[in-house]
Amino acid sequence: MKTSTKQSAKKLWGGRFSQQTSSLVEQFTQSVSFDQRLARYDITGSIAHAEMLRKIGLLSKAEAAKIIAGLKAIGRDIASGTFVFREELEDVHMNIEAELTRQIGPAAQKLHTGRSRNDQVALDERLYLRDILAQVGTEVAAVQKALVALATRNKALIMPGFTHLQHAMPVLVAHHLLAYVEMSERDKSRLADAAKRANVMPL
Repeated sequence: MKTSTKQSAKKLWGGRFSQQTSSLVEQFTQSVSFDQRLARYDITGSIAHAEMLRKIGLLSKAEAAKIIAGLKAIGRDIASGTFVFREELEDVHMNIEAELTRQIGPAAQKLHTGRSRNDQVALDERLYLRDILAQVGTEVAAVQKALVALATRNKALIMPGFTHLQHAMPVLVAHHLLAYVEMSERDKSRLADAAKRANVMPL
């Protein structure tokens, strides 16, 4: 994904300021260089929110369709790597919102009805964690499988054990490797518990 450092005087919080923000402040306060990984989840949440606003009558069918089509187009640009994230817009949410407004006009501003920026952050992070925890769990399982395979190939191999950095009684390499399988099994249970806690609707 691309990031631009071009400055702009337009800020959500900049109503009282007549000059552009210092480039040092721009760099210090921006988060888009790392929170852009939430873009896919931000778009997913915004599409669901637009659908809700349409169902309760706060968006017309035409407005909702325009917003959703615009969000999907932005999502495709982000996925292809052609979307340019701008540091002067500070975070992933403002980058997507600004581009949506540029593409479809005033209808984009209605997307914030009944939803704060903190609502977006809470939802995006939970959706992200739900995916990333499952991914890490799969990777831990792959490491366990590799350790078991290595232990199986070295059933008779002996190594010195250690205690307090001193040589101790000999142990099987397989036994030593399988200890890490058991340790990582506890890690998997912690990941599963974290995923359960993350999988809660915050809105």
